[in-house]
Amino acid sequence: MPQSASASPHAPAPERPHTGGPTAAELLAFALRTAADPGIVDSLPLDPEGRTWIRLDGPGGSEAWLIGWPPGTGTGWHDHAESRGAFATARGRLTEHALAVRLPSQGWRSLELAPGHDRTRTLAEGAGRAFGEHHVHEVLNASTEEHAVSVHAYYPPLPLIRRYSRSGPVLTLEHVERPVDWQ
Repeated sequence: MPQSASASPHAPAPERPHTGGPTAAELLAFALRTAADPGIVDSLPLDPEGRTWIRLDGPGGSEAWLIGWPPGTGTGWHDHAESRGAFATARGRLTEHALAVRLPSQGWRSLELAPGHDRTRTLAEGAGRAFGEHHVHEVLNASTEEHAVSVHAYYPPLPLIRRYSRSGPVLTLEHVERPVDWQ
């Protein structure tokens, strides 16, 4: 049975507060504004096989990305470590599966989640979503025909992304990516 090495999956982990920088609401406002700008959205080259992206200048020292999603593509389960963030759909429709529970940020490799923590939302063109630190989710373009495009912003700039696999209620840490892996 999967176990937490040092913390319960339902107990909040100690949090180091971030001072300064844009709030999650400000990141969302930026993402929505940028997603509504056809000049920026049209600048993204789209690939029929894989996701594409362009780094953008985000507000207040944040990290921002314009991302293209071919039909059927997604991120897999992941978090953004200590960064808060937001994303908005510029074209198409994206689906987010998220956990409505704060997981410990470290000290575990595999956790069994209690029932009732899964949330699903669909974000059509012009819709967005903000989230706090350690938000675990996956984002996907469930369309079989239509490309989607979205804008994402994070503050502080992403120190790492933790990637997870999910089998039923079991969430397992698979690997950690650092900025050098995606820039």
